[in-house]
Amino acid sequence: QVQLVESGGGLVQAGGSLRLSCASSAPTFSIGAMGWFRQAPGKEREFVAAISWGGGKYYADSVRDRFAISRDNAKKTMTLQMNSLKPEDTAVYYCAAASGGIGTVRTSPDYWGQGTQVTVSS
Repeated sequence: QVQLVESGGGLVQAGGSLRLSCASSAPTFSIGAMGWFRQAPGKEREFVAAISWGGGKYYADSVRDRFAISRDNAKKTMTLQMNSLKPEDTAVYYCAAASGGIGTVRTSPDYWGQGTQVTVSS
């Protein structure tokens, strides 16, 4: 089975930065696109960013100019660099992965991590 483990969450002031990481236990060939989702208290889980096996990227409008997604296929890791953080970015952030492409990871990921808390103070 595939396990995804997030790390890097924490408490940061507005305007600050955090870097989230996701490590996969899956064989490299079993993972296609990967991505990040978040869920704030009382709200639905929402898509944040995705990256294809080859490095193509797609961002939600709310984070496009502030967040950067990347991956290292050899190390089986994915990162989300979050800059200029806002209080509304506060959420549990989840790593996700799919066997297919970006479309698949956005709509129906095959695997999920346990989540890591990001809290941005005013």
